Amino acid sequence: MTTTTSTTALPRPEDTPPGTGRSPVERVRLGLSDTLVLIGRSMRHLTRNGEQLVVAMVLPLVQLLVFRYLFGGAIDTGTTEYASYVIAGLVVVSVCFNASSTAVSMANDLQEGIVERFRSMPTLEIAVLTGHVVASVARNFLSITIIMAAGVAVGFRPQAGPGQWLGALALLLLFVTAVSWLAVIFALVTGTPEGASGLGLIIVFVPYLSSGFVPAETMPSALRGIAEHQPFSPLIDAVRGLLLDMPIGDSAWLATAWWTGALALLVPLAAALFRRRRATV
Repeated sequence: MTTTTSTTALPRPEDTPPGTGRSPVERVRLGLSDTLVLIGRSMRHLTRNGEQLVVAMVLPLVQLLVFRYLFGGAIDTGTTEYASYVIAGLVVVSVCFNASSTAVSMANDLQEGIVERFRSMPTLEIAVLTGHVVASVARNFLSITIIMAAGVAVGFRPQAGPGQWLGALALLLLFVTAVSWLAVIFALVTGTPEGASGLGLIIVFVPYLSSGFVPAETMPSALRGIAEHQPFSPLIDAVRGLLLDMPIGDSAWLATAWWTGALALLVPLAAALFRRRRATV
């Protein structure tokens, strides 16, 4: 009598989608649970990483002091005091600096193998990325709070009412979220902390060629055209106008269109790059 043994391979955990065999509501609940756990993990890393806290807290203060006291006396911004004029630009630059920290943090996870450990569990795929993005948003709003509080000490005088504050913060939230997803993409493209940091620094210099630090009309015509037709200038103009109770024209709508469009492209791109990376490992 011959005994046959089945050699059918058992499914690996990573081949089983999260929540398989469960109702849609249960799958959503499990996905949210995965996301919250990984957000908590990234937030704990933020509080324990001294380098990230320095970038988030000290660098914005140094920039504020440099522009306020070294350059501010030589720049004519019309009737607006330079301390009030420059705050919106410094906020945007600090977000771009923080993007490098987000990219490096994500790249470290990719390089150290923690992502492969998550792969062996039925976790929601995009939860790893979402954890880094939410931690990045928290770190950036810490920087923004520090810049504005210190700005008041050196002459920033906001004139915004509650609605204007909410509008400015909503625009900044949209911008910060989009830049955070871009930082995650930098990490996924390079796969190393060094490469992610290098790519992250590229976007730091773009806001300098905007209306963030000097009025665009004072620039040479070629540079003025670039400054007036890139995504950072309408955001800066809208935030500055809202905080100082100045006319903003169509800046808020342009900024919303730019960064909503960017977010709509960046989130699925990040998810696709992450899936491709998992498939090739």
